[in-house]
Amino acid sequence: MTLTNRQAVTLCVALSVCGLLLVPTNFPGLSGDARLTLVVFALATCAWIGTPLDDTYVALGAGLALTATGVVSADTLFGTLGDPTVWLLICAFVLAAAVASSGLAARAAVFLVTGARTVRQLVHLTTAALVVTAFAIPATSGRAALALPVFLALARALSGRPRLVVALALLFPTVILLSAVATLIGAGAHLITVSVLWETTGERIGFHEWLLLGLPLAVVSSHLAAEVVLLTTTRRADRRGPVELAVEDIQRHTEQRLTGSLSQAEVRCAGLLASVVVLWCSEPLHGVPPALVALIGAVVITAPALGTIRLKDALGTVPWSLLLFMAATMAMGVALSDSGAAGWLTSGLPGDAAVPAWLFLGVVVAVSTAAHLVLQSRSARSSVLVPLVVASAAACGVDPVAAALASTAAAGFCHTLPASAKPVALFADVPDAPTYTPRDLLRLSAVLAPLTAGLVLLFALAVWPLLGVAP
Repeated sequence: MTLTNRQAVTLCVALSVCGLLLVPTNFPGLSGDARLTLVVFALATCAWIGTPLDDTYVALGAGLALTATGVVSADTLFGTLGDPTVWLLICAFVLAAAVASSGLAARAAVFLVTGARTVRQLVHLTTAALVVTAFAIPATSGRAALALPVFLALARALSGRPRLVVALALLFPTVILLSAVATLIGAGAHLITVSVLWETTGERIGFHEWLLLGLPLAVVSSHLAAEVVLLTTTRRADRRGPVELAVEDIQRHTEQRLTGSLSQAEVRCAGLLASVVVLWCSEPLHGVPPALVALIGAVVITAPALGTIRLKDALGTVPWSLLLFMAATMAMGVALSDSGAAGWLTSGLPGDAAVPAWLFLGVVVAVSTAAHLVLQSRSARSSVLVPLVVASAAACGVDPVAAALASTAAAGFCHTLPASAKPVALFADVPDAPTYTPRDLLRLSAVLAPLTAGLVLLFALAVWPLLGVAP
C-alpha cells in the first residue's frame, strides 16, 4: 500500500509522539538530547522506508528538528554545507559536465569497445571503460546517464544479436553500481561515510586512501560481475560468435563525434582531468586538499578563455538536492555522536574480543547487502547504517574504519529490483532496444549477491589489512 503525502505526514507525527513516550528516560547515560536524537533518527528512517516523501525533505526535516530542539546548533547544521566533501562533490560535477559536453568520455569508451573481437572481450572492455568513468563522473546516476547513449549505439550496431544486447543492458548498471567504490566521489554515500568517521572517530579518509582501498575491490567485483552477467544472460552459442565493431558502425547510430582527431576542447578536458586525478592521488606529496584541487580544476575548465563550458551551465548539472541531503544527514550524524545516542545504542554490546572480527564484519556486510530491499536510496542507507556500524564496531573492538568501509562497499549491491537503484531503473526501460526483465534481475542477484558480499568480506579481512586497515 502506498501512502499519500498527507497520510505520510500524519504517520510521521504519530511515530514521533509514540517515540517520545516509549524511549525510556531512566536509562543510565540516556540524556534528554540523546532521547530526542533517537526519536528523530528513528522517525527519519521510518519516513525513508515507508512513505513517498522525498528523501531530502525528510533529511532536512530531521536536521531542522534537531536544531530547533537544541540538540545541534544552527552553526553546525548550516556549517555542514561548507564541509570540504560537499565542495569536492560540487566541483567534481562541474568537471564532469565539461567532460560530458566535450564528448571525450563517449569517444574514449567507444575506442575501448571497438577493440573487441569476441563477446567476452567486448564485455570486459566495456567493464573496464565503465570503471574508468568513476574517476570522471561523480554519482552513479550521472555515470548511467552518460553511458546510456553509448549503450544505445552498441545496441543498434548489434541489433541482430538480441541476447547479447540484453546482456550489455544488464552489464552497464551492474558495473556502474559496483565500481562506484573505486573513488571517493563515486557515490554520495561515500562522502557521508567519510563525514561520519570524521565526526565520530576523528579519522578522515582522503581521496588517495579511498582509492588505495576501493579501486582493487571495484576492479575485481566489476569483472567478476561481468562474468556472472555473461553466464546468466547468454547462451554458449551467443558467446561463441565473433564480434566485429568499428567506430564507424557506432558513429552511424549516435550524434556525438567519435572519429577524427581530438578537438581542442577534448584535448583541454583530457589534460585537465588527468592533472586533477594525479593531484588527488598524490595528496601526501603536496598536501593540497582534494576539494581545493577540484575547485581549481572547476575554475579553469569554466574560464572564459580556457574553459569548455560556461560556469552557469555546469552548475546546472549539480544535484543540489543530493548536497542538501548530505548536509542534513551529516548534522544527524553529529547529533548521534555528540548527544551520546550512538553510544547508548551500543552500550549493551559485548566488549573487546567478545565478538570475532570476521563475525562482526560478516553481519555488517550481510545487512548492508540486503538493505537496498528496504531503503532504496544509497545515501539514505549509509545515513542509517554507518553511524550505527561505527558505534557498534568501537564497542566490539573492531576497527570502525574497516567496518564503515565494508558496510559502504556492500551497500553498493542494489540489483534485485528495477526500483532498487536509479541506474537499474534507467536501463530497464530503454526505448528501441531489448533490455532485461525483473526475472533477469532476480536470476543475476541470486548469484551476484553472495559473491559480492563474500568478496567485500574477503577484502575487509585479508586485503585491506595489508594496506593498513586491519579489522
